[in-house]
Amino acid sequence: MTRAELINQIKSKQSFLCVGLDPDITKMPKHLLKFKDPIFEFNKSIIDATKDLAVAYKPNLAFYECRGLKGWESFQKTIEYIPKECLVIADAKRGDIGNTSLYYAKTFFETYHCDALTIAPYMGSDSVKPFLNHDNKWAIVLAMTSNNGSRDFQFIESNGVPIYEFVVHKCMEWGSSDNLMFVVGATRSEDIAKMRKLAPDHFFLVPGVGAQGGSLHEVVQYGINKDCGILVNSSRGIIYADQTEDFANRAKKEALKIQSEMSKYLKRFQIF
Repeated sequence: MTRAELINQIKSKQSFLCVGLDPDITKMPKHLLKFKDPIFEFNKSIIDATKDLAVAYKPNLAFYECRGLKGWESFQKTIEYIPKECLVIADAKRGDIGNTSLYYAKTFFETYHCDALTIAPYMGSDSVKPFLNHDNKWAIVLAMTSNNGSRDFQFIESNGVPIYEFVVHKCMEWGSSDNLMFVVGATRSEDIAKMRKLAPDHFFLVPGVGAQGGSLHEVVQYGINKDCGILVNSSRGIIYADQTEDFANRAKKEALKIQSEMSKYLKRFQIF
């Protein structure tokens, strides 16, 4: 998916919502367990309920890989079912030396035809550049995350400059705003503002809104740019809003709440 196509989706749907597809078999409605592939049935229902409100979907590979071959089959069926106009993000957090990264890129971009992949940049150019050599594909680099351990490394300073700044600057030398995004946690507004100054034109994938305590208002206030420039991910708050047979309708209602708020912000900031 190109940048222009992504922006067009945001404009058309008045939304920058990414729905995280994290299918925990212990949390999903029990009636789905009768199906041969309960994970796909769960995801299919969530996608059907939210496809008019979301511009992206993000399957987290941990929830699929743990089930072995069946999990990979569920993953493949899921990404094939996602509407073509939506950005498909494989949340795999890959990052290894050159030849291994080359084959990770082939796996997710050529075999599974995902549009984007989350990347751990710790090993440097070897772990990022191979993902930037595919047309209309995106590398989404972990830059400033919102987990408790994020401050163990990301905010260590060298000559007064935190590591995450070095990561951002270096990655921007390798890729452009057409093929490179950054993961930016939603829980600290001042950090979002700093990231936007570092990367004014790049899209941010922003987890942490809702269940993790992040504020959509602050994400927009400090993170939005002229093209919107943010994809806000919601997983638990949407997909596990209900555990009864009505779960899909509840998911739609929760997604609609977020999309309605997003639409207001897009109008307020006169993005389109």
